[in-house]
Amino acid sequence: MKIAILSRDKTLYSCLRLIKVAKNRGYFIKNINPLSCYININPISPSIYVNGELLEYFHAVIPRIGVSTSFYGVNLLRQFEICGSYSVNKSKAIIKARDKLCSLQLLAASGIDIPITSFVSWHENTKNLINLVGGPPLIVKLVEGSQGIGVVIAETYRAAESIIDAFRIMNANILIQEFIKEAEGCDIRCLVINKIVVAAIERQSKIGDFRSNLHRGGKAYSINVTEQERLIAIKAASILNLEVVGVDIIRSNRGPLVTEINVSPGLEGIENISGLNIASMIIDLIEKNVFQ
Repeated sequence: MKIAILSRDKTLYSCLRLIKVAKNRGYFIKNINPLSCYININPISPSIYVNGELLEYFHAVIPRIGVSTSFYGVNLLRQFEICGSYSVNKSKAIIKARDKLCSLQLLAASGIDIPITSFVSWHENTKNLINLVGGPPLIVKLVEGSQGIGVVIAETYRAAESIIDAFRIMNANILIQEFIKEAEGCDIRCLVINKIVVAAIERQSKIGDFRSNLHRGGKAYSINVTEQERLIAIKAASILNLEVVGVDIIRSNRGPLVTEINVSPGLEGIENISGLNIASMIIDLIEKNVFQ
């Protein structure tokens, strides 16, 4: 079997682990930089070129596409699918999940509880917009942000108005969310593979920060999730048609709330803390779908 990983950096832990596991099973696996590719959209013989050379057929592809290259990466992934490759996460699903507004709308419409969220292109009365999410403190998020980048807390009305206005000047798309104080800077990352929560960790923000992302200096610990949290994570993955996904949940006074969906969850933290071979589980998923 031949497997492609779509990633700009083959030295990342997640890529290295996937490559190691696949090679140990005797498979050919290659990391391909999406930006080195171009595609031939052709009804007779659709194809992909890498550095000017025709790319051979791959049985499966693992998308590890960053937010900054999401548009091109997803369209390239679609071309792999058109050429017959199985994708761990489908291009259509990634498009929906990467759009924070879209994913929250779909989750909420299906009964998944989320922090109260508002979205607006322009609103002269910022105070009313702030009141929609219960007033300050509140969270302002860039729709296109990731790994905690573009996420700001506003403690007062004045601070919230200033932050919102600043983002507007930048013509940035933003979400405004209620701040869940009782979460105390903690969230839970549930890793879902093929409709099963295979691992979960609790992430705690560093002192002086509210963002629990490990890329922002947060710490992670092993945790046993509740049955309700497990079912919510599985349902969220199913709603967005994702086979490998990190579902982030915070514990609030009114129950578990889904805050983020990560279509390219990093493996380093969750493997090291859980002691589980997550990369092997992803290759298992590929085998199941390619050899069925």
